[in-house]
Amino acid sequence: MPAAASSPIPAVLVKLGPLDADRVADLRPYLDLVPDPRGRRGRWYSLTAILLVCACAAVSGARSVDEIAEWAQRASDALLAAVGVRRHLLRWRRAPSRATIGRVLGTVDGDALDRAVGACLAGRHVVAAGTASGRRVIAVDGKALKGSARLTATRRHLLSAVTHHRAVTLAQAEVGAKTNETAYFRPLLEPLDLAGALVTFDALHSVRANVTWLVETKKAHYVAVIKANQPSAHRQLAALPWRDIAVQHTSSSSSTGHGRRESRSIKTCGIADELGGIAFPHGRLAIRVHRRRKQTGRRESRETVYAVTSLDAHETRPVELAAAVRGHWTIEALHHVRDVTFAEGASTVHNGTAPRAMATLRNLAVGPLKTLGADNIAKTTRAIRDQPERALPFLGITNKTGTAGT
Repeated sequence: MPAAASSPIPAVLVKLGPLDADRVADLRPYLDLVPDPRGRRGRWYSLTAILLVCACAAVSGARSVDEIAEWAQRASDALLAAVGVRRHLLRWRRAPSRATIGRVLGTVDGDALDRAVGACLAGRHVVAAGTASGRRVIAVDGKALKGSARLTATRRHLLSAVTHHRAVTLAQAEVGAKTNETAYFRPLLEPLDLAGALVTFDALHSVRANVTWLVETKKAHYVAVIKANQPSAHRQLAALPWRDIAVQHTSSSSSTGHGRRESRSIKTCGIADELGGIAFPHGRLAIRVHRRRKQTGRRESRETVYAVTSLDAHETRPVELAAAVRGHWTIEALHHVRDVTFAEGASTVHNGTAPRAMATLRNLAVGPLKTLGADNIAKTTRAIRDQPERALPFLGITNKTGTAGT
């Protein structure tokens, strides 16, 4: 018979270390700022209590409103008390029903909920979320909620600001459709302190007014990644004299599990404030990144990526620019986690603000786990799910210093 384990806490949680107040913010004060959409009559559960139940369930890997309700039914009396569920007349606590949770998520103020979650993550969880130089790097990109579409309504579309370092969502807004993203660029970033930060985005957001506002008002820098679907800017960048410029930095990586090897090289070229007919206010450097990828059993593929930055040559290094261009796809990795681990792409939730609220809860679940060093979100959420009370410390609900399993 094998020896008993020396600790009941799964190794995947032990490696995250102690979850004390210096590392994990208490979510409750932030949720208290979200206005309650319900009438006062007949209200038993506080809005904060219901949202905390949803947050705990999300950290435990819940993928739907039904799974949130199932998590609540498994919660102990002590756990319900910790999230603020009151006793009933018979002196016992009853978890909110599936109908109650669904109504709240469908009517909650999505903007207020995103502000609360973003402020919580930005306030305590985002530590050293920058490059080796100490500069914070934030990606702006959109995501469609595919399952939210109906015959009478198009799919919901969200725009997010996510840190490169740990894929923590600092802000999120619903924009209706991808073509509306540019109008929400400034409202999305307005509440954030971006002084000295580097913001990465694709050419869809390279509107003169937005870029000028970002540099002059928010005191931030930018890297605008130009994709092939922006043919004019892409063609003009490609026409620069790259053959006359030496490679300034190279890097390589390999993934044993996926059987993939990749190498990258970068060149930079000084430009004027405007590149041809495409306006890039405060543009200082054009960037060319060449990637080679070899998948086991397949032919080598090559790709060239172009970008423009407001950073001058004396303010940055090629290695940092290469990391910023590559790191912009961190937001895609977050979207992959939401789609695969939390089944967001398959979710058919569509009533009211529920699709956006569920996406916010997934951001809230991934943010603390990534910040604490979890490298496998699916495995970590399964370990938390086995014992519901383990979700509390990840949301800052604890009265003593302890580990992830206390």
